[in-house]
Amino acid sequence: MNKYEEIDTSTYHSELMAKTDRVRAMLTEGLELPEAEIFCSKPINYRMRAEFNIFRDGPNIRYFMVEKDGKEKKRVFITKFAPASKLINYFMPILANYISCNSVLAEKLFDIDFLTTLSGESLITLTYHKKLDESWTQEARNLLSVLRQDGHTVNLIGRSHKQKILLDCDYVWEKLEVNGKTYHYQQVDNSFTQPNAGISAQMLAYVQNNTKDLGGDLLELYCGNGNFSIALSQNFNQVLATEISKSSVNSAQLNIEANKVNNLKILRLSAEEFTSAINGEREFNRLKQANVDLKSYKCETILVDPPRAGLDDGTCKMISAYRNIIYVSCNPETLKTNLNFLTQTHKVTKLAFFDQFPYTPHVETVVLLSREKQNG
Repeated sequence: MNKYEEIDTSTYHSELMAKTDRVRAMLTEGLELPEAEIFCSKPINYRMRAEFNIFRDGPNIRYFMVEKDGKEKKRVFITKFAPASKLINYFMPILANYISCNSVLAEKLFDIDFLTTLSGESLITLTYHKKLDESWTQEARNLLSVLRQDGHTVNLIGRSHKQKILLDCDYVWEKLEVNGKTYHYQQVDNSFTQPNAGISAQMLAYVQNNTKDLGGDLLELYCGNGNFSIALSQNFNQVLATEISKSSVNSAQLNIEANKVNNLKILRLSAEEFTSAINGEREFNRLKQANVDLKSYKCETILVDPPRAGLDDGTCKMISAYRNIIYVSCNPETLKTNLNFLTQTHKVTKLAFFDQFPYTPHVETVVLLSREKQNG
């Protein structure tokens, strides 16, 4: 056994406290922050996604992780992966055993990617250093029949350079329970999804609970597949959300329909483009095509969930004009930089840490800021 196959869960809480104390100390330097709420993950089987390298050992295939040992890199072979969902661990040996006995599927296979859901659906992608032909497709269909035994809802994709073969569909549907209500989210192959679904549901509940009395309209930047926008739509008159990824926008539109939300519009704009549009610096045909008049929105609340790079100076200045700011961060260092600016006009009213990645230094942070009405 190694650290990937077996986790010592007895250290979970002490490790969580240590990293949240470290992050809070960093954020607090020079700032006045409230006490932080801390939300725990499941200690094992929490990851809905996992990607593994593949090694050919004679006819057999083996999963491995890559570790740095000083300047060197080494392979660590695994047969299971304790952080991953039970579904991923269920399918790992079935795939390895079947593919090891099938030369067509095994040849030049170098990566297997798993996407699973709390609702019980799975999507598995096999990636190759060869062109996939009809013989591969036939063998893959036979494999899919085996994977679907016992009633499993699973789909299979084959990938190689400039090639993607679908045997059925390239997405799964997730169901998240949030404050007694079920939300449905389509998650597409090769697009961003939250890896820890349990933590994602806790984050949605937290933000939902802390925005129910704000009223007015909501603007969200970096909305992805509509994860927050859809769950928060019940708390606001109108919701306007932006996202640059075309596949995420398409999923968001489907998710709006699936959740029967009628007060939410998604625009395919980057945060920088939206800043230009809202400041009147540039016109975008995409706004006209979506029949969106920015002046018709009375947004007093904005939610941002930026990538690790955080907010650029222009976007940071733009969001400071809103009375309420919800900032979801995966990088405390860029969050700290942005807070140094935002706290010149706003006060941090809520701080929460969500353990998206147990046993790592990383933690997801949610900060709520508000500005006094006389300054609005």
